[in-house]
Amino acid sequence: MGLLLQQFPELTIELAPGRATPAHRPTPAPPPADLADRLREERAEALLLQQAHGLVAPGPGAAPLRLHISDTIRDITDGVIELEEAVRDRLGLPRVRRASVPERLRRIVGLLDSIAADPVLAAHVRDETRRMARRCARALGDTETVVRVSGRCPWCDSVSLRAFPDRAAVLCVNPACRCTDPDCGCHDDPACRHTWDEGEWSHR
Repeated sequence: MGLLLQQFPELTIELAPGRATPAHRPTPAPPPADLADRLREERAEALLLQQAHGLVAPGPGAAPLRLHISDTIRDITDGVIELEEAVRDRLGLPRVRRASVPERLRRIVGLLDSIAADPVLAAHVRDETRRMARRCARALGDTETVVRVSGRCPWCDSVSLRAFPDRAAVLCVNPACRCTDPDCGCHDDPACRHTWDEGEWSHR
């Protein structure tokens, strides 16, 4: 939760990064000979883009809008709103006024003692905040920390165990690994890996 609180404001900065204006501008270089042709091509491309996708290309003085950042902001905003509503509904609390994402997260933090008393709710809050923190980190270009775990996987006997501190989880990264639980996604989803949470692994 704390990581998400710290990272979310950075997304709005990354959405349309400003351009620094130097105090002393150097003498501008003469325009290239083909400038007029290039400008015509850019205007034609911008028009095609707008017609095909309903998008407006930013003008020369505007910073480029980063659509993957915009998508991440929307996803996390929706996720935090839904999470707060689910928490308050589960705890029998009334709905509260609209607020920014950081303020909603702080309100959830204020309810953590009550959330911890409900194991199902606590697991849901933990999983959702970690998911959103990972999405936020990916959008900002952060790489998730991975730590090799000594020993062999209890399912496939390979030395492919890795700890992911941000998720507080241990995974077997061997794509051929299959556990004995028939309901585990590792049996029918190639992207799924059997996962132990931090507490479960420490008691093995």
